[in-house]
Amino acid sequence: MVDLTKIRADFPILSRKVNGHPLVYLDNAATTQKPKSVIETISNYYETLNANVHRGVHRLAEEATAKYEDSRKKVAKFIGASSPREIVFTRGTTEAINLVAYSWGEANLKAGDTILLTIMEHHSNLVPWQLLAQRKGLHLDFIPVTKAGYLKDPERMIRKFRPKLLAFVQVSNVLGTINPAQDLIRVAHEVGATVLVDGAQAVSHLPVRVKELDCDFYAFSGHKMLGPTGIGVLFSKTALLEEMPPFLGGGEMIKEVFLRESRYAEPPYKFEAGTPDIAGVVGLGAAVEYLSGLGMEVIRQLEEELVSYAEARLAKVKGLMIYGPRRPADRGGVIAFNVEGIHPHDLATVLDQDGIAIRSGNHCAMPLHERLGVVASARASFALYNTKEEIDLLVEGIERAKKVFKR
Repeated sequence: MVDLTKIRADFPILSRKVNGHPLVYLDNAATTQKPKSVIETISNYYETLNANVHRGVHRLAEEATAKYEDSRKKVAKFIGASSPREIVFTRGTTEAINLVAYSWGEANLKAGDTILLTIMEHHSNLVPWQLLAQRKGLHLDFIPVTKAGYLKDPERMIRKFRPKLLAFVQVSNVLGTINPAQDLIRVAHEVGATVLVDGAQAVSHLPVRVKELDCDFYAFSGHKMLGPTGIGVLFSKTALLEEMPPFLGGGEMIKEVFLRESRYAEPPYKFEAGTPDIAGVVGLGAAVEYLSGLGMEVIRQLEEELVSYAEARLAKVKGLMIYGPRRPADRGGVIAFNVEGIHPHDLATVLDQDGIAIRSGNHCAMPLHERLGVVASARASFALYNTKEEIDLLVEGIERAKKVFKR
């Protein structure tokens, strides 16, 4: 049995008040809060270990390097990679996807090739491919989304377009849809496509095993999985990393440098130019430890129960429209909705007066909102420390907002 009171005590920010009310933090899809173990690990690094990694032979440098590389091992184990060498540290999901676009994409795609995406992509898994397509004369095609929030005939679309690259989100940051990643990857490989999965909304909510998925690339951010901001991960199969040219040039990523040419370090270091966010990497390792200590299967069960309860409560609010799958088993910890007659920004403002933090806007998914026929939506997103009582407060806040706007 999970002790939710104990879990909540691990997150210092949850004890603060906003506008005189206890904080109800339901904006976890944007960023999660940090447990004391992560905060203390980062503080301890700066207080006792601060030194550059890989470059020095003095004690601090060696200890900092050991911590840094230990985090790489933890991340590799956490997502089921074959080796720590498959883990490249980046600034976040956005940089990880851009790395693939500029390095793998520039080297492997040519004019006339097709990149297949979905309508539900976050801008970070759309704009980099638009830029690449403009530079190289590529075609962009898209798997549609049904009114119920699922991909429409994705396997048929893959076989129809026969893309060189399939890039898709594992869990939608708006609809919450959990896409059938393993099936999509299998079909894509059958037609000769390389596959990138945006796992930003998956890694802290679902058990992720990249080796079993058989994806070629998998990108995610530390701050959405209880870790610090400014740190992310690109998983890639070793063979791909070995073939790909560097993304950035500078120190750290080289083996030998001459005046007119250089020889590069082996992966993953070839893609980690300059001084990295060492404290961020060490903090990410602590976040992985925290999640692993609870168990991702347990976290998934907790959040599925929470989402089920939230959907049931929100469905009873008159004039409220929920977007995305209605089966909790098909949805991650995200519920986007609109209340008739109230703009999402106005709703979020009223809720904030009660200490309730939600998101409002297009959530970096404008094409998806266009498909839904709305300009914006409100979004409540959950994490392992949220409670049913907080959902009750959310519903009470929405009802208060309806009275404010007399709807």
